[in-house]
Amino acid sequence: MNRRALLGAAATVAPAALTIAAPALAQPAVSQAMPEVRWRLTSSFPRNLDILWGAPEMIARRVAQLTDNKFQIRAFPAGEIVGAAQALDAVQAGTVECAHTAPYYFTGKDFSFAFFTAVPFGLTTRMSNAWYRHGGGQALAQELFKGYNIVSFPAGDTGAQMGGWFRKEIKSLEDIKGLKFRIAGLAGEVFAKMGAVPTQIAAADIYPALERGSIDAVEFVGPYDDEKLGLNRVAPYYYFPGFWEPGARLHFMANQAAFDALPASYKAALEVACAEVDLDMTARYDAGNPLALRRLIAAGAQLRPWPREVMAAAWKATHELYDETSAKNPTFKKIWESYRKFREDEYAWFRVAENSFDNFAFTAAQTVR
Repeated sequence: MNRRALLGAAATVAPAALTIAAPALAQPAVSQAMPEVRWRLTSSFPRNLDILWGAPEMIARRVAQLTDNKFQIRAFPAGEIVGAAQALDAVQAGTVECAHTAPYYFTGKDFSFAFFTAVPFGLTTRMSNAWYRHGGGQALAQELFKGYNIVSFPAGDTGAQMGGWFRKEIKSLEDIKGLKFRIAGLAGEVFAKMGAVPTQIAAADIYPALERGSIDAVEFVGPYDDEKLGLNRVAPYYYFPGFWEPGARLHFMANQAAFDALPASYKAALEVACAEVDLDMTARYDAGNPLALRRLIAAGAQLRPWPREVMAAAWKATHELYDETSAKNPTFKKIWESYRKFREDEYAWFRVAENSFDNFAFTAAQTVR
């Protein structure tokens, strides 16, 4: 075939080729073919606690962004659908598709839930993150939550918390006896061993209970949230540290059937959004707590360290509780054995690097001349 004939043939073929290719270019984007999904989320926190309440709102925004607005989650604060302590039940039953809450609120069902928020003398935020992601914690969490028809993802951590607000000064272990103390999770069991009377009260009800004298003391999170709740106005003594919450992780819980029905890309969007919130919450508290603490002290809060006698008694009571619970609860024992071994290694490492740096650097400005 000569050159002119070859070009003529090409000219004949080219339009047909373009016609065939055109439909592929005109196909709708993949996102347009994805289903519309609408979920409801119940939070265990009120709107005025903007970091805690803001976490599920951030999850909802990111999920919508990552799915071209096809997957929408509407968040409701505690009490609008169910109370704070009913979040797990609501997700398990499918009353709502998901929740944002603290697993240790549900130790009444199984003490094992506490490991996935905080336990006395447990792991700090960074240590907990390491155990969950690289120390076997994730598999143990999945096993526990699966028994309640739930899929769970870490979704925020407050960092180390404060020891709470007290009407009267705590000078010795004797002052703990008979103390009516609002405190969550296994910490309540520890304080009961030391003679206190622990109780759980939802965040929205804490201030009225303290003001009326229904309770003598309350712990919640730390300066940023405690200031918003106004706890310093009715209980002047502010104790530290919250040895029962060296880090407190929140979780996003989804109903198993609802989660399984999601397209794979929607599941991935949820995991990504929760991971972002998990990081962001700690950063927000670390930025907000120092300023809030200064304001609280300026307003008259009396900062106090726990007496060593109380700390030592709490350490003993804590490990008695772990031994007693392990003897009765195989799930708790399995998780505690993993957690304890990891804690031993982490404590040894952090003592060498992190703690030695902290002990010097945090006081150097006042001590080095």
